[in-house]
Amino acid sequence: MTKIRCIEELVQEFQEQRPIRGGSLIITIFGDAIAPRGGTVWLGSLINLLEPLGLNQRLVRTSIFRLTKDGWLTSNQIGRRSYYSLTDSGRRRFESAFRRVYAELYPEWDGKWDMVLANQLDSELRKVLKKELEWQGFGNIAPSIMAHPMADPQELNNTLQELCVQNEVIHMRAEMVGTQTSEALKQLVHECWSLHELAEDYQQFLDRFRPILRALKSVDDLEPEQCFQLRTLLIHHYRRLLLRDPLLPEKLLPADWAGTSARLLCRNIYRLIYAQADQWLSETQETADGPLPEPVPRFYKRFGDL
Repeated sequence: MTKIRCIEELVQEFQEQRPIRGGSLIITIFGDAIAPRGGTVWLGSLINLLEPLGLNQRLVRTSIFRLTKDGWLTSNQIGRRSYYSLTDSGRRRFESAFRRVYAELYPEWDGKWDMVLANQLDSELRKVLKKELEWQGFGNIAPSIMAHPMADPQELNNTLQELCVQNEVIHMRAEMVGTQTSEALKQLVHECWSLHELAEDYQQFLDRFRPILRALKSVDDLEPEQCFQLRTLLIHHYRRLLLRDPLLPEKLLPADWAGTSARLLCRNIYRLIYAQADQWLSETQETADGPLPEPVPRFYKRFGDL
C-alpha cells in the first residue's frame, strides 16, 4: 500500500501545532467515527489511535476526563479497562454539532426569516443568548434583535428552553416582500455576518486539501491508517470552519462563495476514503463486546449519500 506524502505533511503540521487541543480532536473523532458505530470505545485503543496524530497518553486521558466532567461522555470500568460512551445529552450535542457538517448543500430557501426579539431580557442573559444564537448562525440585525433566514427550529427551541427564556423572548417568522436578493438585503447580510474573513479561511482550506484530492485520485491502493488520519483532520478542519459559518441561503451569498467549493471538496475526499478509514477503525478500536459495530444506516446518507 502506498503512503501519500501530502497526507503525511498534513499530519506533521497537526502534530507540530501548539497547543494541540486534544478535546477538540476527540470530539471530532467521536462525532465522525465513534458515534455512528455504537458510541463506545475502550480508552486504551483510543489512546493508540491518537498517538500517531501527536496526542500522547497523558493528553488523551486529560481530555477524556474533561469531556466526562462536561457531560459529553460517561465511563464504565470492566476489570482494569475503562470504556467511554456518549451520554444521552452528549449524543444530542454531537448530533447537533455535526448535523451541519454532512447536511445537504444549500436547500431551497422560502424567503422567510426566523427572528428573536430579546429586549425583555436583562443584559447578562441577553449576552448569553446572543452567543448561543451566533453559534447557530444568527446575525444581530438591530439592538436586541437576531435573525437567520434558514434557522434550525428544533435547535433554536432547545436553546430557548435550556436557557429558560422561551417565555421571555419573542420568536417570530418574517416573510420577504418582493425580491429575495435586493441590494438593501445584501448590504444587511454584509453588515451582520463577516463573510470576507470566512471566505479567506475557506480559501486556505481549498489550497490545503485540493492537492490531497489530486494525490488520492492518482493512487489505487490507499492505506487504511492514512485514510483514517486524513478523514479525521479533514472533518476537524472543516468542522471548525462551519462553527463560524452562518450557512446562509445561496441567494444571499457572493457568486464566487468559497464555502461552496470547500463543501464539495470535503465531500469528494470523504467519499474516496471513508471505507478504508472505517476498516482501520474496525481493526484497531475495541468495545467490551469486541470490535466496533458496523455504522448505522444513516451514516451512509452523509453528504447526500456515500
